[in-house]
Amino acid sequence: MSAPPRRPYIVGLTGGIGSGKSAATDHFARLGASVVDTDLIARALTAPGGGAIEAIREAFGDAMVAPDGSLDRAAMRALAFRDPDARRRLEAILHPMIRRESARDCLAATGPYVILAVPLLIEAGGYRERCDRVCVVDCPEALQLERVRARSGLADEQIRAIIGAQATRAQRLAAADEVIDNAGTLASLQAQVERLHQRYLAAATAH
Repeated sequence: MSAPPRRPYIVGLTGGIGSGKSAATDHFARLGASVVDTDLIARALTAPGGGAIEAIREAFGDAMVAPDGSLDRAAMRALAFRDPDARRRLEAILHPMIRRESARDCLAATGPYVILAVPLLIEAGGYRERCDRVCVVDCPEALQLERVRARSGLADEQIRAIIGAQATRAQRLAAADEVIDNAGTLASLQAQVERLHQRYLAAATAH
């Protein structure tokens, strides 16, 4: 009888919208870490033919499915902005699927350790207990607003609503084992990632 697969060393990486999670995750990947990104899993589930589309159609109707068969993100964002219950119903569909997919992907990872990137790691159940460490990418809220406004064109009111639906900065920092300060330059963020990469390599070897 074969032994069960060895659980990899997992670092949960999180941060608020606009904090720089993607820049940190990309650099960890360049350094050789395996990355399991729940945002990418969510996008695949809500793409044309994705595993969540029929459940979304059943829950919300055809109006939330774009002509190409994907989730109509703009329509869903507007609905969730008006109706917090709609956001909870969407999460009830997506979150269990994302948890299952991410657990499988972590077990299949081949790198020395896994970066499990979860925007709602603090808020959503089922992730914290999987992680050996939690790393938070942090910056002031004013900088989050500035970055998201520049990249998305969303109104400040919408951005603040997204920030308000996430854990507070204080809650994330309280849950962190390590913090990447991304109030500065990309080079500064990458230098911090490189130091943490060495720490996580050593911890994974001893795991």
